[in-house]
Amino acid sequence: MSINKYFYIYTLGCKINQYESQAIREAWLGAEYQECTDPEQADIIVMNSCAVTAHAVRDLRQQTRRLMRLAPEAKVIITGCAAEVLHKELAKDFGDALIVPQSKKEELLTLPMAAPDASISTPEQSPAALHFPKFSITGYNRVRAVVKVQDGCTHRCTYCIIPSTRGKSVSRPMQDTAEEIHRIFEAGWHEVTLSGINLRQFGRDLDGSPNFWDLMEYLEKDLAPTWAGKARLRISSLDPGQLTEQALTVLGTSRMVCPQLHISLQSLAPAVLRRMGRGHYSFESVSDWLKGLSAYWPFFGLGTDLIAGFPGETDEDFQETLAHMKELPLTYAHVFPYSQRPGTPAARYPEQVPTQIKKERAALLRKCADEKKQAFLEHLAQQPELDVVLEKLDPARGVCQHYADCVFPDTLEHAEKRQMVRAVPIRREGNTLLVRPA
Repeated sequence: MSINKYFYIYTLGCKINQYESQAIREAWLGAEYQECTDPEQADIIVMNSCAVTAHAVRDLRQQTRRLMRLAPEAKVIITGCAAEVLHKELAKDFGDALIVPQSKKEELLTLPMAAPDASISTPEQSPAALHFPKFSITGYNRVRAVVKVQDGCTHRCTYCIIPSTRGKSVSRPMQDTAEEIHRIFEAGWHEVTLSGINLRQFGRDLDGSPNFWDLMEYLEKDLAPTWAGKARLRISSLDPGQLTEQALTVLGTSRMVCPQLHISLQSLAPAVLRRMGRGHYSFESVSDWLKGLSAYWPFFGLGTDLIAGFPGETDEDFQETLAHMKELPLTYAHVFPYSQRPGTPAARYPEQVPTQIKKERAALLRKCADEKKQAFLEHLAQQPELDVVLEKLDPARGVCQHYADCVFPDTLEHAEKRQMVRAVPIRREGNTLLVRPA
């Protein structure tokens, strides 16, 4: 294949997929390939897939068919989690496509240049990754960058297929992480999100078995002397089992971490958590830890994920989750009606909740989350100043350190995307905060 071929990457799913797509993008651009924004111009189309829900797999099939119609001559590569667990089905449905399972995705860093017509197959059970995949980036295709520090999971929540798609937990060496963040900050980005599949399992495979909070302490010492006040770190999603005394100390003394957390709760009813395989925490343990955090962070953003209508969830279970949700200092929530994922234990559970009831419960949780978000924005409007990383310029808008959308009423002179601007809140407007330059 000659150089100057055009490629197009379509990414579905999580921040980890977005990071891996960026690593592939940079590798190909460095090999003199060119990225196009119009898939009809593409010689190679990469579908970076997700398999966390049946809906994600449907999206993959629909988008792949659509892009194949737009670019019938393009070489299509399907990779990611769906390519791992549905390799045979995807190969049958898209016979001309190259199927690259998640366990071999890093081969795409060189594959199109080295062997564009090769076929990557997978055995019935792909071996778990024995090393941290060799992805790395120097920039990002979005305003707020993501850095991957951990991959894989062995916890096996009963609704989750990820252990089958990404294998055992592997961790990135702490020095490698720090060096990549330095590169991204030096290239002009002002916010980096630290992301992983299960940050609670970070470090178990590294020398000395450091945990995630040890990583955060390391990054603080390495980054803060140069970047404190100029750039910031955000944490993607925490398991409630990570809410320890060490976490309070690290967060309370950090000059780099945004005062905002996302804690993956899924439910707040003990009986449901046990059926989910998540009985290692409770509402009380989370609530008590958050009260401790408020001594360090008097004001902070807080998000969560909640599943409505998990198999066996009774009306009493749901009301318990809703009542506890109202007690927590949440500022937003991602709410999902439970979706059966073939290949997981929960899909085979009896007492599946009817679809209409799942939707009704999800609507009530979303209503509660929306009310909390509005109250948070009203409170945020009373803060003296905020630091906003600009994502758009006309009108100027971005995200503040507390993870709220902020809009400037007028065009900002000499402003650039990715810039961090000091702003003064004016008032809440719907789901956004109106601000002006400080």
